[in-house]
Amino acid sequence: MSLYDIPFARMDGTTTSLAEHRDDVVLVVNVASRCGLTPQYEALEQLQEAYAGRGFTVLGFPSNQFLQELSTDEKIAEFCSTTYGVTFPVLSKIRVNGRHTHPLYAELKKTADDGGHAGRVRWNFEKFVVLPGGEVHRFSPQTTPDDPAVVGLVEKHLPR
Repeated sequence: MSLYDIPFARMDGTTTSLAEHRDDVVLVVNVASRCGLTPQYEALEQLQEAYAGRGFTVLGFPSNQFLQELSTDEKIAEFCSTTYGVTFPVLSKIRVNGRHTHPLYAELKKTADDGGHAGRVRWNFEKFVVLPGGEVHRFSPQTTPDDPAVVGLVEKHLPR
């Protein structure tokens, strides 16, 4: 099964996959509403607004693995909308580590970041850029979405 075939749930209960974005540059992020890094939602939304029309999307995957996420998908959706005006898809809550790791994250975590870290997601807002064709690049939680390394990678792989 390819990265594009792994199903995941939307907050409305329907199922989708990365296949919907096969030709796009996708920024996959495990998000949380009550974290010191939560203000990164603002930069994520700015990227979405800047590049959505050119084949880019952010996909936010809420996770309570670090005990900093709201209790329900409904509360998460309301928080994202009212606090940060999020327009990118925020999916149903998942697990990014441990025995019940979501299969998408099991695959994404095989990729090492520039510091050589692969495996376990270290914290909320770890970022994975999935390029058309399925190549994955990983960025630490402290690397902001508007960091030149992230933006440069996105811009390099978008159609002109």
